[in-house]
Amino acid sequence: MLKGYRCDLHIHTCLSPCADLDMCPAALVEKSIAERLDVIAICDHNASENVEYVMKAAEGKPVHVFPGMEIMSREEAHILALLGTMDELLQIQDIVYRSLPGTNREEIFGCQAIVNESDEVEGFNERFLMGATELTAHDIVETIHRLNGVAIAAHVDRESFSVLGQLGFIPPDIGFEALEVSHITGRIKARELYPKLSDYPFIESSDAHFIEDIGKGFTTIYMEKPSISELKMAIEGRKGRHIGW
Repeated sequence: MLKGYRCDLHIHTCLSPCADLDMCPAALVEKSIAERLDVIAICDHNASENVEYVMKAAEGKPVHVFPGMEIMSREEAHILALLGTMDELLQIQDIVYRSLPGTNREEIFGCQAIVNESDEVEGFNERFLMGATELTAHDIVETIHRLNGVAIAAHVDRESFSVLGQLGFIPPDIGFEALEVSHITGRIKARELYPKLSDYPFIESSDAHFIEDIGKGFTTIYMEKPSISELKMAIEGRKGRHIGW
């Protein structure tokens, strides 16, 4: 039987240097539950170390966590990678780290804390997570698809660090499953603003960097269960699965 799942598929943790240090695994899981979210995706900038801890914090609780990442392409466009398993996410992590130059300067870009499910600091990521990888947008989407994941163009309604903002268009051969907009624009207005993108499904997410922003943007998605295969069917509108309004 299909159920309408309230999904916020773009949430950061304190591993992202631009996120608040209060965005620890246990805290953001509790906030997600308080906001009546059924499904969340953890998408830190170019990194994955906190994802498994969020998944552990959510064990036995009424919220499902998709492993994910927000990857910056060589063109400085942000792309969301949603995966079905941690093993698949770690394979993408290895590719991203081999393509990510530079070292973080905490005094300029912020702290990159690795925090466990008990909100205890395990260490710090010293890579320059705010930087662009050497991977093209096409490379990133192809890698996501090779690992059976879902590729979403992040916050296309923003001028900075979006595929539209950086390239001026969505390459027709790139193969995004969906386009993401912020809660400020919303999906109805996005349809009016971007009529040439009418063939793409739109989702709305919070892109939360602060606890209070979790759930401000969400999408109700009708699936039998929260899984990547069900999410793909809903985005494609197959077998009754669909994105609600």
